[in-house]
Parts: sequence; structure tokens; C-alpha cells
Amino acid sequence: QVQLIESGGGLVQAGDSLKLSCTASGRTFSPFVMGWFRRAPGKEREFVAAIKWSSGSTDYADSVKGRFTISRDVAKNTQYLQMNDLKPEDTAVYYCAADSFLSTLKRGPAYWGQGTQVTVSS
Repeated sequence: QVQLIESGGGLVQAGDSLKLSCTASGRTFSPFVMGWFRRAPGKEREFVAAIKWSSGSTDYADSVKGRFTISRDVAKNTQYLQMNDLKPEDTAVYYCAADSFLSTLKRGPAYWGQGTQVTVSS
């Protein structure tokens, strides 16, 4: 099993920045992919970003391109989501996720974190 622990959510104003972290522990597997999803009130869960652990290559949803940056620290088994120029529509519970492949992660990750609330006021 892989455990994912998130941190870094909070309440910010539009235009502010916030950085989320997610640390993986337990069984490790390679190759693998980590990413972020979010669920806004009354909406479906949506993919936000992902990073391939070995190569560091990234993938983003169109809605966050140019504003959000995903990164990882391999030594710490931790991924990050730097969120800049936040907008009220970014308000959601953000979930850390992990899987063996990007394709399967996007369809429905094998592992989820508990979620962290991000609220952006206008």
C-alpha cells in the first residue's frame, strides 16, 4: 500500500499564491506517476496536473496551464503543486494521487490522499 499525506491548503484572496505538498510512504513502485485532482462544490472531480517520477515530465489541465507548476523531490518522496494567480474558480478540495502510469492515473488513480481544502475569495 501507498499512503499519501497532503498539506498546504488554506484560504487566500484572488491573485495570491499557495503551495501544496504531498508525501508518499509505504510501498514504493517504479515507474510511477503522481498528480493532483480537485473537486469543486457541485462539480465532478477533475484532473489538475501530473508528474512522472523518473523523468520529471509533466502534464496539466488547460485550466491551470501557466498558473500552476507541479514538481517533485525524489529524495523526500514528495510532490508539490505551486499555484499562482489563484482565482475563485480554483476553490476546491485538492487531492494528491498516485498510480503506475499517467493514463491510469487520469482515469482513476490507485491511491488517493485525504484531500486539502483550497478556498479563493474574490
